[in-house]
Amino acid sequence: MSVIRLTKEFKFEMAHALPGYDGPCRHIHGHSYELYVTIKGEPIRDPASPHYGMVMDFRQLKEIVRGKIVDEFDHSLVLHRATAPEEFSGMKDFVGRLILVDYQPTSENLLSDFADRLKNSLPEGVNLHSLRLRETVTSYAEWVAGDN
Repeated sequence: MSVIRLTKEFKFEMAHALPGYDGPCRHIHGHSYELYVTIKGEPIRDPASPHYGMVMDFRQLKEIVRGKIVDEFDHSLVLHRATAPEEFSGMKDFVGRLILVDYQPTSENLLSDFADRLKNSLPEGVNLHSLRLRETVTSYAEWVAGDN
């Protein structure tokens, strides 16, 4: 059988700030992110399986990625825990969904986090191959399993 790669695209809105950065991104700002998740594996060979001929049902991949990443990060503000203003904790109605992470929330670091969230959530025989996170129409970062 052949090893096949499948890619599913997800879109979400998210704000972040990069304290210490020497440009305008040090301030809170948002992006319309596009996340491309690519998995790989061999198609299921069992004719009795409802997923016969599939590496993985796209619907199942969608449920996993939405549950582990999109539903949490969509319309949220992501800040490095060490630099988040204390006042934000008491401003829940204004701030909304606040996610404090232990890293600078760059596209690169978000991808590492996302890869960790997905790697062990896939069915047996299906592996995370790569992630691409588009931050703007002209800029994206990639995580590739073979490099890690």
